[in-house]
Amino acid sequence: MVLELLVATAMVALTVVIHGWGLALLARVTRAEQNARSLDWVSPRGVGFTVGLVLGLFVLHGLEIWLYAVLYNLLGAIEDFRTAVYFSTATYSALGYDDKALASEWRLLGGIEGINGVLLLGWTTAFFVTLMSSMRLRRRRAPKG
Repeated sequence: MVLELLVATAMVALTVVIHGWGLALLARVTRAEQNARSLDWVSPRGVGFTVGLVLGLFVLHGLEIWLYAVLYNLLGAIEDFRTAVYFSTATYSALGYDDKALASEWRLLGGIEGINGVLLLGWTTAFFVTLMSSMRLRRRRAPKG
């Protein structure tokens, strides 16, 4: 159990660092775009930017999910890589999956991935809502004409 907790802690730390870097990069791109020109969130450019931002967030979560899937596969906790990706996606997103696919000595790792995923998804939600609110406020403050 100690090894399992150490591995889980390392994965939580790694995914938090990756997530923080990813959000910082997306925030920097967002600030640059907003500073370069007044971005109207309902314009075609604003909609395209929003879709790009959402896709960036999906890539970030996908990377973290795949890291867990690779780990499960390397540990021999789940033999089939496709099942490992599916298990990781369902666990990370808190949808849930029958943990019988996971070797019993690694089931705690699966539970911790679920908690980790919920926290990272919440962090992403806060980030996205803050950015969308900022764009909306910019639109209201922009001079009409």
